[in-house]
Amino acid sequence: MKPSTTRSKEATHERIVEAGARAIRRCGYHGIGIADIMKQAGLTHGGFYAHFTSREAMLAELADRAGADAIATFLRLTAAVPAEHSLLALLRAYLSKAHVKNPEVGCPIAGLGTEMPRQTAAVRRAATHRIKEMIDVVSRQSADWGQPGAHERALATVATMVGAVVLARAVDEDPLSESVLQAALEHLTAEAP
Repeated sequence: MKPSTTRSKEATHERIVEAGARAIRRCGYHGIGIADIMKQAGLTHGGFYAHFTSREAMLAELADRAGADAIATFLRLTAAVPAEHSLLALLRAYLSKAHVKNPEVGCPIAGLGTEMPRQTAAVRRAATHRIKEMIDVVSRQSADWGQPGAHERALATVATMVGAVVLARAVDEDPLSESVLQAALEHLTAEAP
């Protein structure tokens, strides 16, 4: 392939992955099809197999991208504030009404975690890798990073964050949704060392 053709194919692939990563967070793994993702990327369904060997291969890449996007967002948030405030900034952003209302740009773990047991090994592997990264990011923002028990506290923090967003999205009452987020934030900030 000529370099310009290769770059064009890479750019097209990037458009598909970007559109698909947003789509799966918004609609779930089974809530959107190949044709829909290709359309959102501005392409026809016929071009799919030039980029992926199967739907499962695409989903694994989309899961990885969605997770990478979330990690990049977490790192931008934490880098924008002094180190001693980074965990609080991350918690406030994650446990926010904006995050709950915009799953297509939010954390894929909260949006797709309940679907994970029914996914292929490749999709689960990609998600697991990004979940471990999320736990590590949270751990590194904690005042007790590197101390005994810090990793376990980061696990509990991430579980609380994700669970709170899942619950806040599940209910059909805004006041209850906001109360779930606020309670989780208060709990996590009270527990911080």
